[in-house]
Amino acid sequence: MSHLPIDATQQAVPPHMIKRPCANFRPSVWGDFFLQYDSESLKVDENMKQQVQMQKEEVKKIFLSSNNSISKKLNLIDSFQRLGISHHLEDEIDEVLEQIHNTFTNNNMITIKEGSLHFLALAFRLLRQKGYRISSDIFEQFKNKEGNFNEEVAKDVQGMWSLYEAAQLRVGGEDIFDEALDFTYTHLNFMTDKLSPSLAAQITHYLRKPFHKGVPRLESRLYMSFYEQDPSHSKVLLTFAKLDFNMLQKLHQKEVASITRWWKNSDFAAKVPYVRDRVVEVYFWPFTMSYEAKYSTSRRIVAKLIACVTLLDDTYDAYGTIEELELFTQALQRWDISVIQSLPECIKVVFTATVELWDDIETTTAVDGKLGWVLPYIKQAFYNLAQSYFVESKWCHENYVPTYNEYKGNGVGSSTLRLLIISFIGLGEFSTKELIDWIFTNPTIIEAISIIGRLVDDMASHKFEQQRVHVASAVECCMKQYDISQEAAYKLMQKDVKDLWMVVNEECLKLDYIPKPVLDCILNLSRANEFMYDNFEDRFTDGKLLKEYMVALLVDPIQ
Repeated sequence: MSHLPIDATQQAVPPHMIKRPCANFRPSVWGDFFLQYDSESLKVDENMKQQVQMQKEEVKKIFLSSNNSISKKLNLIDSFQRLGISHHLEDEIDEVLEQIHNTFTNNNMITIKEGSLHFLALAFRLLRQKGYRISSDIFEQFKNKEGNFNEEVAKDVQGMWSLYEAAQLRVGGEDIFDEALDFTYTHLNFMTDKLSPSLAAQITHYLRKPFHKGVPRLESRLYMSFYEQDPSHSKVLLTFAKLDFNMLQKLHQKEVASITRWWKNSDFAAKVPYVRDRVVEVYFWPFTMSYEAKYSTSRRIVAKLIACVTLLDDTYDAYGTIEELELFTQALQRWDISVIQSLPECIKVVFTATVELWDDIETTTAVDGKLGWVLPYIKQAFYNLAQSYFVESKWCHENYVPTYNEYKGNGVGSSTLRLLIISFIGLGEFSTKELIDWIFTNPTIIEAISIIGRLVDDMASHKFEQQRVHVASAVECCMKQYDISQEAAYKLMQKDVKDLWMVVNEECLKLDYIPKPVLDCILNLSRANEFMYDNFEDRFTDGKLLKEYMVALLVDPIQ
């Protein structure tokens, strides 16, 4: 590694004279709430475990007894996914989808007699989700001689809804899906007041946030209420989904409790008073990447890592002078605290907290035999993140507004997503050196979701940030480069996000050598970012905006 040049030395200015870009973040909305779940006596009820296992067997029987009805099997798989229980039947679902894919391939898909729009659109979506490259040409049969969608399609609510959801998995060059989105969105939006309240509520929700882009656990929680109102719903599936959700919630509660205990014992709120105290909110990202029990270690470690990233981010963004930050970046490169002996105590606390986290990771991974190679990757990615933050600090110090593309280039590093993926996957069951090497090369899919994350974050947070001395965000860079208004910049950035999602979809089809659960974690991270900064709101910085969702996920069991 090359050392950063230190061109500036710490100015001999009295501490009280140093001007700092403090942000005055609001205090935590949670406090010590989750410590109530920290007791060792709070163990998952063995009776609940037995109930879940019994219901799981019943669900398997239902799936296996759907005989040779392809449409019934597809509808069941869709329900499993929406209810959040598909991970219990991965092998069975994979086998059925492979059979269906083979059938479609042999029959060119169109000749299937069950070829209603709903059936074909659902099959298309489920197969593409699984990585099968199904052609969008199958939907040409629903267009008239003029090349427009038949008005008969507009009478088929379920078919239009399924087509709308299928179109979310489009890739570049699939113009038919641009037409399909306009057609289905317009007609479904117009029809909502003519539908039953439950169906109207579902369609309104998915028109705003399609299933493909929704946060899985939040979508499952909401879908259970929709599903229960459907007269034809399966009580077995619903009971199993609720039991499974509630049992896993107890595990998630203990995980957040342990992270809260760590944060409280470290006394960061007092020792680093300028930082955002968001110990519960940081858990949202690893929780979203995967909520399954087998990823418990990854969730706990990555949540602590994001907390340390928050300490780092706010040190660069809302506290340090450029001279301090240059020394701090040097210390992170060398992992040598002696470099920052002259700096304020709070910056040393941030450095020490990170080093202690490395010790925690070493202890955790020692039993898995990953000690020799996982941690150096995480440390390097963390340092790369610090470098990106320092570039932004220099831009701010020099009053430099980069071009939109230059900003996005650095934003790939400052979005933190590669660090989170390396850490979450590196600590999980699919961890191999080859896989982590691949992630470290910053492949197209990770670059795409990183830019998506950077853009949605900036659109949500830039107004608050620009109230103080702060680097220009993507919004300001875009406005300056193209000499356009803020609204026009939003539109351009939103188009970029839309186009990047098509890149992500394309990469998911190309990367058939990457384990599907790994790709799912990457996708889920992008979904989490879109949700966290949805509707121009920064739900992380303003914890009140996220609280009701965290209550639904982590506090209230499903009745």
